[in-house]
Amino acid sequence: MTIADTSLPTPSTHPGAYPASPGMHDRVDEAATTEPMAGPRNRLRIPTRALLRPPGVYAPQADTWLLAEALTEAGIPRGGHAVDVFTGTGALAIAAARIGAATVTAVDISRRAAAAAWLNLRLRGVPARVHCGDFASVFGHRDYDLVVANPPYVPAPHETTVGAARAWDAGADGRALLDRLCELVPTALAPRGTTLIVQSALADPDRTLDALRAQNLKATVVARASVPFGPVLRARAAWLAHTGRIAPTTETEELVVIRGDRGHR
Repeated sequence: MTIADTSLPTPSTHPGAYPASPGMHDRVDEAATTEPMAGPRNRLRIPTRALLRPPGVYAPQADTWLLAEALTEAGIPRGGHAVDVFTGTGALAIAAARIGAATVTAVDISRRAAAAAWLNLRLRGVPARVHCGDFASVFGHRDYDLVVANPPYVPAPHETTVGAARAWDAGADGRALLDRLCELVPTALAPRGTTLIVQSALADPDRTLDALRAQNLKATVVARASVPFGPVLRARAAWLAHTGRIAPTTETEELVVIRGDRGHR
């Protein structure tokens, strides 16, 4: 279901910290984390005003800002078509517009997230289409010059996920959506198109690299950050250690941004 088009003129703590306060607004400047942590902050101040974030919508955190920083350093040509899948509040869709995307599409399976992204984009005068549905529903309609993705990637001891946890829980290996994203994203890229995907090292970045390369993308890790466990990973630390995913004394998680580039078709 398409929420709406915003046709206004364009003006001249990360996964481990998932559960956030239930307030409607989140500041998204350098202080916009749910708890103190090392690692990436919103150095770019995207945006400088409050983002609308209804309860249950993923708050921009360290993974958001690591991906946003990689986006600004990626050398993406201006004037292209960008899509932000798993958009949440729309922070990365806003970032794509800030670096010069001519059109922006944002998609999230959560109705609350899609509504929040639509409002946040509209309030900032970003011409964008916001779609509520599965991320793959926006693929196949056009080729994108840029695909940015902050998908669910946290290993979970259960397969069924409901509510706000859909923004981070991703099956026992953290790849319930990553594998599908890696399979489909190359088909959505224009010639010379780029994808930037952020994930946890707990979800096997090498598997993402191999999957993208298997589809003829040039893939590499372009950013890393180590951040302390937030509430979700602290609560799962014993299970992660018991299943061999972490050492018993581990208290930090590595985040990585993987870039994939398509050459000429």
